Amino acid sequence: MAFSSLGLSGGILRATAELGYQHPTPIQLQTIPVVLRGQDLLAAAQTGTGKTAGFTLPVLERLSASTPPVRTRGRPRALVLAPTRELAAQVADSVTNYGRHLPLRSAAIFGGVNINPQIQKLRRGVDILVATPGRLLDHVGQRTVDLSGIEILVLDEADRMLDMGFIPDIRRLLTLLPAGRQILMFSATFSDPIRKLARGILQNPIVVEVAARNATVAEIDQYAYVVPKGDKRALLAHLIRESGGQQMLVFTRTKHGADRLTRQLSQDGIAAIAIHGNKSQSARTKALAEFKRGAARVLIATDIAARGLDIAQLPFVVNFELPDAAQDYVHRIGRTGRAGSLGTAVSLVCPEERKLLTEIERLAKHKLTIRATPSFPRAAAATAPDEARVRFGGHADTSRAPRTAPVRQHNNNNSRRGIAVSSGRGKPVAV
Repeated sequence: MAFSSLGLSGGILRATAELGYQHPTPIQLQTIPVVLRGQDLLAAAQTGTGKTAGFTLPVLERLSASTPPVRTRGRPRALVLAPTRELAAQVADSVTNYGRHLPLRSAAIFGGVNINPQIQKLRRGVDILVATPGRLLDHVGQRTVDLSGIEILVLDEADRMLDMGFIPDIRRLLTLLPAGRQILMFSATFSDPIRKLARGILQNPIVVEVAARNATVAEIDQYAYVVPKGDKRALLAHLIRESGGQQMLVFTRTKHGADRLTRQLSQDGIAAIAIHGNKSQSARTKALAEFKRGAARVLIATDIAARGLDIAQLPFVVNFELPDAAQDYVHRIGRTGRAGSLGTAVSLVCPEERKLLTEIERLAKHKLTIRATPSFPRAAAATAPDEARVRFGGHADTSRAPRTAPVRQHNNNNSRRGIAVSSGRGKPVAV
């Protein structure tokens, strides 16, 4: 089916063609007609399924079909709420790209940057406003935005907003919207808290789910290596060097861990940059731009900072540390294998992370198997007995011979094994 069969106007079809879109994705096929009919929507879609276009295209269509003759200062007609600055910026870029041939204005407002340029944009009048909840409430408090004219509200990545504690802010913002507004709610999963939230704010919604609950993307080849915590850095450096020059997005659990790993990789001669919540918005934007243009091979990120990152053709995602929340594993690996392209997700698992691994298995409904760890050079160090032999899912990690030269570099030729999720493609991916 082509986009032209979905009831979209010429300006939008022209933009999608210029962007190289040929056929709508499954989520777009199901959501676009619902939005055009003006119905409330509850949609479950993983990152990389095309969900942003699934709501952006029909919102643009509806607004362009009834553009008012005069824009009112600070009174947008559509509002998209996103949990992070990066996601808000990505959605705003999508609105600009898809609406390039339409007489509509849009703006993004989020924290971490000067509020005054945002106020100036609002004063000039916007049709579509993309915002994070906290900064939007700042504007509400300063009376620089009026939400009484909102016709369509989109809650993007509602599950993340729930996790980050934004629901009270969202409920407060809902009281400022007019009755009869259309609400579109997108979430990676249909968890019980999400369903409860939906029941409280949606009116007879159409429910759309394009993938099994908590499923991982089939186009992603997922596997992991069991490795002592102290060897993770050396193994990661080896994987980067053996990746054929391809870029990697590496996840750490903490901001300080991201900075530390960035310094360590730089010491190893590997160009890496970090992106996390302690960095200013301008620094995060600069880091992402450098990564996209290839100035750095490795982007190291925390979970919150990485939400909304839009990186085309990202071949590798590496979990340097497993996430504390199993659901974040699904979000992390969704950065690769997007919109039908192939990707690889590698996890470096130390014995202390066995419980986290089990939780990921349970959530993803996949029994993780074991893949052999490649030989890699590392500084010799004493290996604790409990790290020398570890069992995961009934498969034992082969014990290693003790090492006595504390500073000598050597290859690890032991038959250590790693964790893997079958990709269904039947062939390993070289890293």
